[in-house]
Amino acid sequence: MSDATPPQLIDEQRDRIRSRLAGASHLLCCLDFDGTLAPIVDDPDAAAPTAENEAAVATLAAASSVTTAIVSGRALADVRQRIDGPKTYAGNHGLELERGESVAVHPVARKRAAKIERVCTALETALEHVPNTRIENKRLTGTVHVRSVPPALRPIVEHLTTAVVDRFGGDELEISTGKRILEIGPSIPWGKGNAVGLIDADMPARTVPIYIGDDVTDESAFRTVEPKGIGIRVGGDEPSAASCRLDAPDDVATFLEWLGSVGVDALERNRTRTNSPDDRSRTGIHLIPDTCSTAGTRSNADTTRIDEIRSS
Repeated sequence: MSDATPPQLIDEQRDRIRSRLAGASHLLCCLDFDGTLAPIVDDPDAAAPTAENEAAVATLAAASSVTTAIVSGRALADVRQRIDGPKTYAGNHGLELERGESVAVHPVARKRAAKIERVCTALETALEHVPNTRIENKRLTGTVHVRSVPPALRPIVEHLTTAVVDRFGGDELEISTGKRILEIGPSIPWGKGNAVGLIDADMPARTVPIYIGDDVTDESAFRTVEPKGIGIRVGGDEPSAASCRLDAPDDVATFLEWLGSVGVDALERNRTRTNSPDDRSRTGIHLIPDTCSTAGTRSNADTTRIDEIRSS
């Protein structure tokens, strides 16, 4: 991300967003959950979308010219029950993908789920003496939450977590960082950007993709949608692959409300005005999934497309 620059406030990019919508007939709106639709809280189990965001997502999900997707680091089953409306959900940083009645799971992640289980169990013992540490087993990935851990003890948590992952995961698991969390997952070049790319591949031509997220794990998704679409970082003005910035979940709601009214009206006018066949190559909206969303070089077997299974 050495070429990234600080994103501009959304109002400074409003004309660019209007221009993108003016040439489109469909919108793909992908949304992170924690820190984007829901404020960050000390207890992850207590996270909930703001009422304004919940209403705005419902409005967008009901619009025929918009496809709304939730893309989260949470397990699919977890995030699915926290916000309703969209027909598309990606969980575990894109390792799980639900579209309509089908669910896809990355085959390598499924194969390494037993190692995640073993690591999470070992961490429960290794970190039991560190106050306020929380280990979350999300089946395909694991998370060590340190938000409530005393700052002086966080390096100890990181050291012990690294030791446990090295011992039980070897080269098959890796650790990445986020906002007061350590993420443990399979060592494969797959992330949210890949999931967003797969979702976009099923969209109608002349689709504009928008991705809104707040953390390091959202950067691969920003790279996937930019510059033909719009990446929006929530909070902070540090360099990012996103071109736009919002300050907090309350500002996300305001922007989504704008999309649900002004944006949808523009899309509907475009659909009514043109009778020509959509041509994605002509509009330059076609996206290629970012296959470098996690560190390291992996084997070809690790980049296999996630396999579809029928949901039970």
